Amino acid sequence: MMSYKIMLLVFLIIMLVPPCNAPAAPELDLRTLIREVEDQYTGISSQALMRMQVRTEHWQRSLKMEAWSLGRDRFLIRILEPAKERDVATLKSGREVWNYLPKVDRVIKIPPSMMGGAWMGSHITNNDLVKQSHIDQDYDFTLLSETDRFWRIEGQPKPDAAVVWGKIIYQVGKMDRVPQRIAYFDEDMALVREILFDQVQTIGSRRLPMRMVVQPVDKPQEQTILEYYRIEFDLPLREDFFSLRNLKRR
Repeated sequence: MMSYKIMLLVFLIIMLVPPCNAPAAPELDLRTLIREVEDQYTGISSQALMRMQVRTEHWQRSLKMEAWSLGRDRFLIRILEPAKERDVATLKSGREVWNYLPKVDRVIKIPPSMMGGAWMGSHITNNDLVKQSHIDQDYDFTLLSETDRFWRIEGQPKPDAAVVWGKIIYQVGKMDRVPQRIAYFDEDMALVREILFDQVQTIGSRRLPMRMVVQPVDKPQEQTILEYYRIEFDLPLREDFFSLRNLKRR
């Protein structure tokens, strides 16, 4: 009888304890995933043709634009249409932003006091242009929840990070690892705006949402829609392309 009990105990232990050589489930690297989300439209370098439609309470506008990027810190965008705003341009280098106004042939550096201002009259701010590419450095991330289709990830600013958002919540699709929704909260943890992504397409080896809708929560009748017509990656762009001289090119 004793031998039977011992054999039964050994059997139960073998069944309950996983084999030591069983592969562990890969741990989700949240910081890398968020960096992929924030860098999805840039890569090593990129060139894009897009249209931005802005609707506010009192007016609407539509801008056709061409944009170039190199890494995370260099970005140049130039308006093509309408004709009255053609060649208005914005340059980002590092954490600084300049605008070029061709009608007066003037380059304006955006001071810190104006970084929260609307970029080209949209619901995107100058601060977004500077800070967005550094979110994975300025925030710590926690997995809030997951389903079979997506992850929900919360970003909380690091204690010494100079950021405007109290927290950011990402909803990222599991199948293609692209964002579905990003929610931005102020310092009082009130929801301020959301960005919704759709029209996902395969561009080379990437899966990209070709449309994003920026929706301010306190003004549901307003929104900014950014649609990509064409985007190419890994072009032979040089650092000197992203210069103040090239910003003024017509």
